Amino acid sequence: MKIFAHPMEDARSTGKPFDRDLCPLQVVTFLAPKLFWFYEYLCRYLEKKLQFPISLSVGSSYEELPGQIDLAFLCGLPYIELVRRDGQVFEPIAAPILVGKRYEGKPIYFSDVVVRRDSPFRSFADLRDRAWAYNEPHSQSGYGVTRFHLVQIEETNGFFGRVVEAGYHEQAVRMVCLGEVDASAIDSHVLALMIRDEPALLANLRTIATLGPSTIQPILAARRLPPHLKNELRRILLEIAGDPLARPHLDRAMVDRFECVTDSSYDDIRGMLDVTESANYSTISPSAGTYPA
Repeated sequence: MKIFAHPMEDARSTGKPFDRDLCPLQVVTFLAPKLFWFYEYLCRYLEKKLQFPISLSVGSSYEELPGQIDLAFLCGLPYIELVRRDGQVFEPIAAPILVGKRYEGKPIYFSDVVVRRDSPFRSFADLRDRAWAYNEPHSQSGYGVTRFHLVQIEETNGFFGRVVEAGYHEQAVRMVCLGEVDASAIDSHVLALMIRDEPALLANLRTIATLGPSTIQPILAARRLPPHLKNELRRILLEIAGDPLARPHLDRAMVDRFECVTDSSYDDIRGMLDVTESANYSTISPSAGTYPA
């Protein structure tokens, strides 16, 4: 895969035909570092099938999305927020179906609430006034679904004793294991990969609750891209599971296949956001009490 640090003048916004040399597809990922290798592989695969250069980078701000980005690996919550802010400048074209009976062959995932195995906590209710870590505030798995759950159980006046932003799920898991925080809601896909790759984690962690499901993170295409290109991208993604050369990479990522998704596929996350906004509950703030030692 070719990496273009400084793409040349963009023909996409002018309606001119794509130039294979001057106009690489700009792809950005905002998802877990644990799966960066997989997004990189998908870009290489698309590049080979399209015979078109692709540039992959890690996103630093959601504000960059409406610019020159062509494809994005993005969480469902910031996608909904983006649509509300800028309209449908991006459209979902595909999403993964994860390996595992709990996913029922649907493009969904869960948020598993984990604690240290030797902790006294047995349920979400036991976490009152305890320390909570989340990955980042625009994450559905780490923040949005937790916020929604707190509204559902009428705990919007401060439930946790301390709330810490970890940066990403892997770091939140480490913080729980080290006892730096008491619990965190972790993307079930990321958690399964971590436990598979680091079996010792299973001896240190325990799941006490599961939030969700939520529709899984989409692969987005800029609406301004030519329809034939978006259709071709979608076709390649939907057929990749049948490629024997690609199969080992999907298996390593615990992805069974990709499925077509649309904007309405994310109505569940849209509905959760509506509920929290109606409750005037946008930030998970700690309680006013003293955090226990």
